[in-house]
Amino acid sequence: MPEVKSMFREVLPKQGQLCVEATPTMVLCKPKLLPLKSVTLDKLEKMQREAQEAFRQQELAQKEQQPQP
Repeated sequence: MPEVKSMFREVLPKQGQLCVEATPTMVLCKPKLLPLKSVTLDKLEKMQREAQEAFRQQELAQKEQQPQP
């Protein structure tokens, strides 16, 4: 493969320090706290508890209305 000459040539200093630009690195940011349960899930669980409680109360009322032998 033929070697291609570029317009720019590399220049290194003969004395002194060589400055190298820092390469970009990963930076960790603060973690975002997420709720363990979503608001919708909380509402659904509350509705389910209320429905179960209402069902239990209906069962108790039916048992009380049944005649005792």
